Amino acid sequence: MKYYLIAGEASGDLHGSNLVKQIRRLDAAANIRCWGGDLMEQAGATVVKHYRELAFMGFIEVVMNLRTILKNLDQCKADIQSFQPDVLVLIDYPGFNIRIAEWAKQQGLKVVYYISPQVWAWKEGRVKKIREYVDKMLVILPFEKEFYRKWEYEVEYVGHPLIEAVKAAREAPALPRFSDKPIIALLPGSRKQEVKEKLPVMLSMAKYYPEYQFVMAQAPSLDDSFIRPFTAAYPNVSVVKGQTYQLLLQASAALVTSGTATLETALFGVPEVVCYKGSPVSYFFAKRLIKVKYISLVNLIMDKPVVKELIQHDLTEENLLKELTLLLKDEARREQMKADYAMLWTLLGDGTASRKAAEAIVGMLNA
Repeated sequence: MKYYLIAGEASGDLHGSNLVKQIRRLDAAANIRCWGGDLMEQAGATVVKHYRELAFMGFIEVVMNLRTILKNLDQCKADIQSFQPDVLVLIDYPGFNIRIAEWAKQQGLKVVYYISPQVWAWKEGRVKKIREYVDKMLVILPFEKEFYRKWEYEVEYVGHPLIEAVKAAREAPALPRFSDKPIIALLPGSRKQEVKEKLPVMLSMAKYYPEYQFVMAQAPSLDDSFIRPFTAAYPNVSVVKGQTYQLLLQASAALVTSGTATLETALFGVPEVVCYKGSPVSYFFAKRLIKVKYISLVNLIMDKPVVKELIQHDLTEENLLKELTLLLKDEARREQMKADYAMLWTLLGDGTASRKAAEAIVGMLNA
């Protein structure tokens, strides 16, 4: 069979790569073409366009790059038409993928969506389009099945694919430590505009804890020339690339931007503070559109404030120092957080999300 996958971010590349492996397990002759990244390519898919060329996030950046985005949509449609896949598999990345789903349905293609857009957080009305254009929705968060049921749309819960990725990292041979000192991980994200806003506050913690080595995970989308001016003033700050999971395996605590990284950090059992700060304009619009109680996936899934969220004006040097000190010094706080993390594992499935997703996709084609 011929499969066309579209992932537009690093997390989509990770989950897409595991899906590719599982599809190949079930369909050894599978011909898989994709928009994705290095991991999907290593798993055996032919990559048409790298996600680095697609990473336009935030209101202002999207508007500024609208011409490029529209050109990418046209290129993607033309490539799908030329390839004529048996199924189109969309992985998160909703701004792009929902438009592709609408077009693909008009072409008579079978459409599967793996990893639902966060329509429960904002733009809930998009469910109507999803219900109309997507033949099968595979969700990864336990509360999403009930959310879609409200809209009379039956979806399949497969569990969260991060479980298998984190399990594999935990079971891999240990690599040398990044430092002899205890380590505090910094995960500032991949979007330049947001990194500019929050990284200086995150880095300022290094001067208060010289006995720790602060190690920053640099996203592939960020150049050394962009990062170096931020870190240059701190002798106990170092930077690693492509080794985020190794960093989390070694960290005593972490300062983490909102998004998937908050969940990854929790699954590695690392006490964390969630840090978010965007441009004033982006935050102004987001505040009015987003409807959820929390911004971190950890708190959303657990439906309570497991980890502290410092958002926009609350992300100050003083507030962050207070929360980091609690993580490092207050043993009861650390133990409570780790107990909550253990419960999180049980809610997210048994680590077979990619296999279940592949079985659903291949089964749909063979039905």
